[in-house]
Amino acid sequence: MSEETFPVANVGGREVPFDADQLRRIQQHPCFSEKACHAFGRMHLAVAPKCNIQCKYCVRSFDCVNESRPGVTSQVLKPQEALARVDEVLANYHYIKVVAVAGPGEPLANEETFETLRLVGEKYPHLILCISTNGLLLPDKIQELDRLGVCNITVTMNAVDPEIGKEIYDYVTYNGKKYEGLEAATLLLDHQLKGIEEALKLKKIVKVNTVLIPGITDKHVFDVARKIKDMGVFIHNVMPLIPQYKFANITPPSPEEKRKIQEELGKIIKQMKHCRQCRSDAIGRLGCDVQQEFQSRTKEQAA
Repeated sequence: MSEETFPVANVGGREVPFDADQLRRIQQHPCFSEKACHAFGRMHLAVAPKCNIQCKYCVRSFDCVNESRPGVTSQVLKPQEALARVDEVLANYHYIKVVAVAGPGEPLANEETFETLRLVGEKYPHLILCISTNGLLLPDKIQELDRLGVCNITVTMNAVDPEIGKEIYDYVTYNGKKYEGLEAATLLLDHQLKGIEEALKLKKIVKVNTVLIPGITDKHVFDVARKIKDMGVFIHNVMPLIPQYKFANITPPSPEEKRKIQEELGKIIKQMKHCRQCRSDAIGRLGCDVQQEFQSRTKEQAA
C-alpha cells in the first residue's frame, strides 16, 4: 500500500499527504500506479498532430498500425470524432478510467486538444482527464487545463542543464520564433520548471518522463530526479531511447541497464517501472491495447 499513500512535497518543500481526490487520481490511473495498471485502462485521443519542438530522437508517423511507440497513430481525430470514440470505447470497456491527449504532436500546441477535453469532461465528469506535454506551453496553458478539469499531467523533461538539453533538441518554436542550440534548451527548461511549479500549486498530480540516452542523459538523469523530487513531482518515468532520426545510431540501454539505473533513482524519487511507451492512440490496459478494434470500425463506417 505504500505507493497508494506516497506523500507529495508542496512547492515550499513540505511533505503533506494526498487528499482523497488526489489519491483517486493515482489509484485509478494505470500510469501513476502499478496496481492500477492491472485493474484499470486508459485511452489516448490522437487529436494533436502539430508540435513546437523537434527532438533528435523523434519521428512521428500518423499511419503505422503495427508500430508501438510515442508519436505514432493510425488516425488523427477531430474533437467530435474523439468524443464519439470515447462513447464507443466506454460502451465496450467499462474499466477505462482515464482519457488523455498525448499526441501525436504536442497537445498544448493544438487547439483541438482543449476542445476535445471540454467535450469529454462535460459528458463524462467521472473520468480522469490527463495530458502529456513537452512543457513549453505549460505555463501559458495551465489555467485553461485547470478550468477543463485536467488533473494528471506528464511532462517530458530530459535535462535540467541547458548544456545537455542542447544536445537533445534541434529547435524550439515559441510565439512564432524559432530557437536553436543553447537558447532553445534554456527556454524549454525555464518553461518546464515554471509549468511544473504552477501545476503543483493547483494540486495536479505530476509525472516526469525522461528519455534514457546513453552518453547524454544516462548520468544526468540523477540530476533530473533530484530536481523534480525537490519540486514535489509524484513519480519519475525513465524511458529507454528508441533509436531513430538523428539518434538512430545510438545503441539503446538494455533492460538490465535501465533496471539498475531505476533502482538507484528509486532512492531519490518514486519510479514508474511498468511503462510501455504507448502509442498516441492507445486504448485499454497497459500492454493489452485494443485500439485496432476501433480503428477498423471507423474505416468500415467511412466506407
